[in-house]
Amino acid sequence: MKNSEQLQSSASKSINIDQKLVEEGISQLGNEIRVLENWLDELKTKNKSDSEAIAVRKSYHDMLRSRREMLNALNKHTRDNTQ
Repeated sequence: MKNSEQLQSSASKSINIDQKLVEEGISQLGNEIRVLENWLDELKTKNKSDSEAIAVRKSYHDMLRSRREMLNALNKHTRDNTQ
């Protein structure tokens, strides 16, 4: 194989691996978002004035927001690379 063919083959493999990682990341983030949403739903039944429950809800909301931002970034990356 010539050097240019090897480089193209290597670049193609890299793109395929990157796309697979992005797809796995999207799937994983979707799962984490569903878990966090379920946990937040369960916390709705807890005493809303309980300081521990308030701290946990805030923490879960922060994690949920972060996961959604990452998911949006990965989805945008995927859209940008398919155009």
